Amino acid sequence: MNDDQLLRYSRHILLDELGIEGQERLLAAHAMIVGAGGLGSPAALYLAASGVGRITLIDDDDVDLTNLQRQILHDTGSVGRPKVISGRDRIAQVNPGVVVDVVQARADEAQLTALARTATVVLDGSDNFATRHAVNRACVTAGVPLVSGAALRFDGQISVFDVRDEASPCYECIFPADEPFPEQACATMGVLAPLVGIIGSMQAAEAIKLITGIGKPLVGRLQMLDARRMSWHTMHCARNPECKVCGQRH
Repeated sequence: MNDDQLLRYSRHILLDELGIEGQERLLAAHAMIVGAGGLGSPAALYLAASGVGRITLIDDDDVDLTNLQRQILHDTGSVGRPKVISGRDRIAQVNPGVVVDVVQARADEAQLTALARTATVVLDGSDNFATRHAVNRACVTAGVPLVSGAALRFDGQISVFDVRDEASPCYECIFPADEPFPEQACATMGVLAPLVGIIGSMQAAEAIKLITGIGKPLVGRLQMLDARRMSWHTMHCARNPECKVCGQRH
């Protein structure tokens, strides 16, 4: 690291668990973020500020005025622009040392798998089960840890699925694709603005832990937040040995 980097990341370096070695791992890391919306916004900003060297943003949508209530990666001047371009410009303002790749498309599973193979960690901030399952399958195939988050109305959830850990379930183990949950969207159900900030920031924290090897990631635990009471509940989740996605791995 050069002098500017040592100063910029000094508050990380002061952490004994992280230090210079951990910061160097962040600088060498590549985080892939699916969705540049409510969850992807705080996740991207904190990962960029933390010095993750390369970030790939994947989103096919444009910024809408209704997004600005919670999607802090964008501002009023971004309305009508592609979210990935708006996000790239904002990240450059936060930390010009971060390389930002953008994929302005609803990436299919083949694309997601190819991109995941280049990533250190994948963060899923998408808003539909089809994409979540596609991202999960891509991460299982690529052997890359996945930090999954969701938020709707006053309820949020987060977990880590790490196929490198033999005991870790994947997303399919907990939410089987052939047992679909009712699709609900912010556009019709609403969402508390700071809720996506809480979950997205936690996704960034889990990603940093996975990159640097510090702490204990949320593997095998689904954390659920009721923001009305600000109460957390933990569901312990075991791997399904007959899972259609990860059951064959050794």
